[in-house]
Amino acid sequence: MEKQSIQSAFAAAHQLIEWKRYKEALKEAEQALRLDPEDPDAFALIARIHLLMDNNEQALHWAGEALARDPEHRLAWYVRVAVYYENGDDPKFEAALREALRIDPYEAHYYFLKANRLNKKGKFKESKEQLQHALEIEPESSLYLATLSYTEALLGNTAESKDLDRQAVQRDAEEPHTLLYLAWAASHRGDYGLQETYMRNAVRLNPESKQFQDEYLEALQISNRVYRFVLWPTKMLRKMKPWQVFVTWAAAWLLFKPLMILFIILYVLTHWVTKGIVHVRVFGWRRR
Repeated sequence: MEKQSIQSAFAAAHQLIEWKRYKEALKEAEQALRLDPEDPDAFALIARIHLLMDNNEQALHWAGEALARDPEHRLAWYVRVAVYYENGDDPKFEAALREALRIDPYEAHYYFLKANRLNKKGKFKESKEQLQHALEIEPESSLYLATLSYTEALLGNTAESKDLDRQAVQRDAEEPHTLLYLAWAASHRGDYGLQETYMRNAVRLNPESKQFQDEYLEALQISNRVYRFVLWPTKMLRKMKPWQVFVTWAAAWLLFKPLMILFIILYVLTHWVTKGIVHVRVFGWRRR
């Protein structure tokens, strides 16, 4: 009877997670733990729910409790890797990822997370390799296809990026994070209209996400041609190495000081004027 009650609590928790009713799911997971206080699955499930609720400290705590009882618990390691990734703690992320991959080398999401971290470091070729590993495991994943499209755009491979874009949309055009990565890819290809379309749909699908709201507003702003014209020099600078940026700015300042001051003033004015136009377009004249 007790075993049946535990299974029922687990089933209810998983269903509530699917419905994104996390507080109720947490109660069911805690009920399962009360029925079996040493069950690592219950500890790991509680950790996962806290992760979904963005309670990273609690997620780490409960994952640790699960691993204390089962050092190779897959879900607990998944939670630990995800928390370190979200926290931006690279040393702990890398260490946890190595152990998690040893235990479960067929978890495609690990390769996806590592690819994202490599993209942030500018290691686009290495990121592409990680995403290819992820797609070998889950070839139908729209998210991984979209992220690879973004990475190909970062590498300057426009045709490949567009092809992956089409594949991702065919797989799932209603997954918000897929649309986010496709928007980033479109932006790097210079397709600002498509970027705006993707972000508008992403916000529609996940209207509570502040990240999606901000990305949509930025997409609207960058679609303004005047803003893009003023932004062009800064985009070129991003492609340079730090020393090249320093030398370019120093030379420009010495040779064209009045023009540089004018450009800075123009950039600031254009940024805030276009931001204001976007705000009025989206929210009206009321404050956000």
